[in-house]
Amino acid sequence: MNPSPEHVPSLRLDKYLWFIRKLKTRSKATKLVKEGKVRVNGTKVSKASCSVRPGDIITAAISSNVYILKVLELGSRRGSAPEAQALYEDLTPALLPTKAPRPQRPEREKGAGRPTKRQRRQTDRLRWNTLYDAGD
Repeated sequence: MNPSPEHVPSLRLDKYLWFIRKLKTRSKATKLVKEGKVRVNGTKVSKASCSVRPGDIITAAISSNVYILKVLELGSRRGSAPEAQALYEDLTPALLPTKAPRPQRPEREKGAGRPTKRQRRQTDRLRWNTLYDAGD
């Protein structure tokens, strides 16, 4: 006999995001949810009072990162970091480096002052050649 959805323990979404230490304050978690940057089981959530249960998948866009988290346990308080990490499983794929490393900037001698117009053009020419000759 499976328990009905009313009998499965649940926790508010904003409180859960705060418990697992993804956001510093509960009000920031509430704001993130209200901005529509969180999904639960693929459904966009706009209310912080949305309930999460063990087994749910949470997708959250926090800062410039997107996290995919599986709820393992709900927890009863905001504990230490190791305690918080035991409450979820991180399913976020590892990101591959997308950009090639930037070429180093030409160095000028200390105390040389501002570059003249001619020196600046030479530097720009050097940068241009370094950027577009590397692809050959």
